[in-house]
Amino acid sequence: MHRRRRTALTVSAALLAAAPLLTACGSQAHPGAAAVVGGDRITVSTVQAQVADVREAQGSSPQSAQLTDQSGQLARAKLHGLILDRVLDRAAADAGVTVSRAEIQQMRQSAAAQYQGEKGLRQAVLQERWLAPGQIDAFLREQIQITKLGQALGADPSTPEGTKAIGDALTKASKALNVDVNPRYGTWDNKQIQLGDYKAPWISQVTKPAQAAAEAGA
Repeated sequence: MHRRRRTALTVSAALLAAAPLLTACGSQAHPGAAAVVGGDRITVSTVQAQVADVREAQGSSPQSAQLTDQSGQLARAKLHGLILDRVLDRAAADAGVTVSRAEIQQMRQSAAAQYQGEKGLRQAVLQERWLAPGQIDAFLREQIQITKLGQALGADPSTPEGTKAIGDALTKASKALNVDVNPRYGTWDNKQIQLGDYKAPWISQVTKPAQAAAEAGA
C-alpha cells in the first residue's frame, strides 16, 4: 500500500514541463504576463515567486548545490504547473468534480506517513518534484482531481480507452481556456497538455499513479 502511494508522488514528474530556466519579460500583447489562461493573467512575478520559494527551500538543504544544479528547468516547470492547475480546474468543473480540504489533508497525512513524517515528505518532494513546502497541497490536489476526473468519466486509466477519455477531457478544457503563453516561455500544446518541447506521454504517467493512489486509499 505504501509503495503504491509513493508511486503516486514520485511518478508524477510529467506534471512538470522540461525547459531551461528563464527570466521572461512580458509580451507586448500581455505586458508582465507569463501566460493568459481563460482571460486571467499568470504574471511573471507569480512564476518568479514560486521559483524563489523553491530556491529558498533548496538553500536550507544540506544538498543545496546539488538540488539547484538539478533544477535548471524550474521557471518553465512552475509556469507549466500554474497553467495545468487551471486546466484541471476547468476539466473538473465540467465533470462536476470537486476536491475538499479534508481530502487534501487526508492525502497529505498518508504521504507524510510513508516518508516517516512531514519533514521527510518535504525533503522528498523538494528533491523529486521541486516543490517548496507551501506548494505541496496544490500538488496533492492535482493528484486527487485526476483520480476523481477519471472516476466521473467512467474512464479506466489502465486502458488506452480510459487514458484517451481523460486526455480528451483535458484537451477540451485547455482549448476552452484559450491558453496564451509569453513566447519567451515557449508555446502551450492543447493536445499534449504541456508547455514547450516536453515529449513524455504524460497522460499515462499521471493517470496510472493517480489510480494507484485511489486504490491505496480505498
